Amino acid sequence: MLILKVDQGFLVVGCLRGMAFLFTCLFLSCYSGSSVWGNQHSDTSIYLDNITRILDRLLDGYDNRLRPGFGGPVTEVKTDIFVTSFGPVSDVEMEYTMDVFFRQTWIDERLKFEGPIEILRLNNLMVSKIWTPDTFFRNGKRSISHNMTTPNKLFRIMQNGTILYTMRLTINAECPMRLMNFPMDGHACPLKFGSYAYPISEIVYTWKKGPLSSVEVPQESSSLLQYDLIGQTVSSERLKSNTGEYVIMTVHFHLQRKMGFFLIQTYIPCIMTVILAQVSFWINKESVPARTVFGITTVLTMTTLSISARHSLPKVSYATAMDWFIAVCFAFVFSALIEFAAVNYFSTLQANRELRKAAAMKAAAQEAAAAAAAPAAATGNDGEVSSVDASNVLKKRMNSAPLFDRPAKTFPNPPVNAQAFLQQGSAVPANNVLTGTSIIDKYSRILFPLSFGAFNLVYWIVYLTKDTMEMSR
Repeated sequence: MLILKVDQGFLVVGCLRGMAFLFTCLFLSCYSGSSVWGNQHSDTSIYLDNITRILDRLLDGYDNRLRPGFGGPVTEVKTDIFVTSFGPVSDVEMEYTMDVFFRQTWIDERLKFEGPIEILRLNNLMVSKIWTPDTFFRNGKRSISHNMTTPNKLFRIMQNGTILYTMRLTINAECPMRLMNFPMDGHACPLKFGSYAYPISEIVYTWKKGPLSSVEVPQESSSLLQYDLIGQTVSSERLKSNTGEYVIMTVHFHLQRKMGFFLIQTYIPCIMTVILAQVSFWINKESVPARTVFGITTVLTMTTLSISARHSLPKVSYATAMDWFIAVCFAFVFSALIEFAAVNYFSTLQANRELRKAAAMKAAAQEAAAAAAAPAAATGNDGEVSSVDASNVLKKRMNSAPLFDRPAKTFPNPPVNAQAFLQQGSAVPANNVLTGTSIIDKYSRILFPLSFGAFNLVYWIVYLTKDTMEMSR
């Protein structure tokens, strides 16, 4: 029993000691944790204070009216462009629109610093306190700097004084176009920028990543309906003016027009209209209303197509490739109408000639019959001479009298079909020669398709193999 009691007492004492040790460990851990958090908070506060002192020291005595190295070496501004959206392109206004990240980098010795970080990443409020290049777009019509929800500007300062300044811009720039080869044309739309006030003796612009990588245009950034963006090239040039010599940085965006829309809306309808006009060559020349409708309808259709084709173009004073195509198609259609007029004219002329010939032959036959039926009793020299003279006088009168002014007794039974042909200019003549196909129609059925096919062959070979990329001046 005693042993049991001793063991129980020992166990109770051991439990009390364990609980005391546990509470001690808990207290020490809480104290150490609070001290660590306090140290971290203190370190953060010290870090922020150091950055604030660095910024204050950088701006102390800084004059943002003077460029870096004023009075000394030339300031070099390195640029590069990242295009986020390209398009649309307006042919009528001759301009294009794009969204870009425009980046500029330069070194300002006055902004060197030493501290716990290598790069100071700041917002747009710092921009107004330091010097920045006065870059402007020379061929820009309207440029917008985005301010939603805050000004979209990135500003960073490196320890060695290098500045990175990035802006998000929407630029509406001029794109001079020569539409001689429209719609198989291509254009190089320029973007020109440089310093507005500083000449080349003060500021020099260069491409940061070289001529090949300084302008980036991802494939998904192009949102063009009528063009394909096939690439871009960069260059630089110098411009002399009354105020000095300036450096101009230029980017050319090469655009090639898509032809699908114009094939569907203009070229194919013009070709079909010309083919329709040539169908009239296979209609009988006696069907005047049908062939007249064919000719007039196709001429009016070509007129409508030529007017509608000009709606999407500026009012240029020269002819485009599409204008030449439409003009040739219009000439073919109009020639088909003139061809029928010629067929009708010569057919009428031939009918009159045949009718005169038939009338003369009939009159001669009647005279011969009358001479044969003369009474045999009327003999003698005087009678014979008188009869011959009367016959000669009658022939002269018949030949000299107009066809339609001759008395009806001259033609006892004129052909009904010939009368209708002469009255209407369109009927089935009595002569089998006039009912056949006109020789003009026969030649037209061959010459018109061959000449139109040859024109199309030459036209498409010339323009599809020609380098139609127009470089802006």
